[in-house]
Amino acid sequence: MTGSITAYPSAVPARRRPPEEDPFGALGWRAGAFLVFPAVDLEAGYDTNPARRRGGSGSAVTTVAPELLVRSDWSRHALNAELRGSYTTYASASDLDRPLLDGRIDGRIDLQRDTSIDLEGRGAVGTDNPGSPNTEAGLSRLPVYTSVGATAGLTQRFNRLELSGKALIDRTDYAASTFTDGTTFDNRDRNYTQTGLRLRAGYETVPGFKPFVEAEADRRVHDETLDRAGFQRDSTGRTARVGFALDLPRGLKGEVSGGYTIRDYRDPALRQVKGFIFDSSLAWSATGLTTVTLSAKSGVNELVLPGRSGYLAQDIGLQVDHAFRRWLVGSLRFGLGLDVYGGAEGTDRRYAFAAAMTYKATRTVHIKGELRREMMRSNDAGRDYTADIVLVGLRLQR
Repeated sequence: MTGSITAYPSAVPARRRPPEEDPFGALGWRAGAFLVFPAVDLEAGYDTNPARRRGGSGSAVTTVAPELLVRSDWSRHALNAELRGSYTTYASASDLDRPLLDGRIDGRIDLQRDTSIDLEGRGAVGTDNPGSPNTEAGLSRLPVYTSVGATAGLTQRFNRLELSGKALIDRTDYAASTFTDGTTFDNRDRNYTQTGLRLRAGYETVPGFKPFVEAEADRRVHDETLDRAGFQRDSTGRTARVGFALDLPRGLKGEVSGGYTIRDYRDPALRQVKGFIFDSSLAWSATGLTTVTLSAKSGVNELVLPGRSGYLAQDIGLQVDHAFRRWLVGSLRFGLGLDVYGGAEGTDRRYAFAAAMTYKATRTVHIKGELRREMMRSNDAGRDYTADIVLVGLRLQR
């Protein structure tokens, strides 16, 4: 008699889900082919110098800051939106209450595998910062400005070579200034339209590393031929940059560039503004618990001061986030800003230092605290200031 052997299938180990990248991250909602992430930050605390002037007095401060992020989930094309805003109020300095809104919608239409149309719409609402030389004395409230703009361009890839061209238009309008004595000033001389063209060529030398060169030209035309002091502030600008884009597997992503900018003014009495510029947005996952973020932004801003054409603003920021636990994250932030004014020799140096802690109670509720110091040192007499801010807050997200 021949014996038989019954074969039983070997046990298959249960498939384990990979750990989530951030178990306390927002889940969002799915709306068709879009992922939607809403959130709001509520903060309260004390600011020792909200006016950002020498010898300024302190005030309790509260801020409400809603946020909405939208991401498309398509196999081709893309459409993303970011909307961030805030409203800050001061109990003892209501004339400094101010809104802030920054919105952006960007899209990509893939015509072919290597050809795409790039589109962007943007808008902003805000005020001049307290302590700015554009802030007039005796205001009953800070005048609000609105800025809207759009970009349209084409990107063509030839294997590792990428060429792109973009046309830009932006419009900035200021509301009237209202003073404590009841008078107003319409600020129409500050309203202007900017048009520009940007060209870029990049070449991916190795996967994830793409050096590029970029050139940009723009023109600003004001509604009023002469400003309040009788100067013609229309101008033209030229900027050249070199840099590189990174997307490396070791957690280093972003873009870094540097270059030179020149802005010439129509009025011969207004001096040319020129200088080196640096722009970057770089994130590095140093370890599984630590992230380092570098940011830099430069540009020539408008001025209303008689005899001064404009100023070159350069800002650099460094932030280090460390997760002591997945639910407890500490942050250190350092900021350095330099404003160099055309015309008269004026220079402002701005510094910021902050330490913050975030306790992620759940995916939906985060509790935050922050200590911050802001300083400015200027070679214009009487404009130095120091401000200390302490805030506690709550972030609600979905």
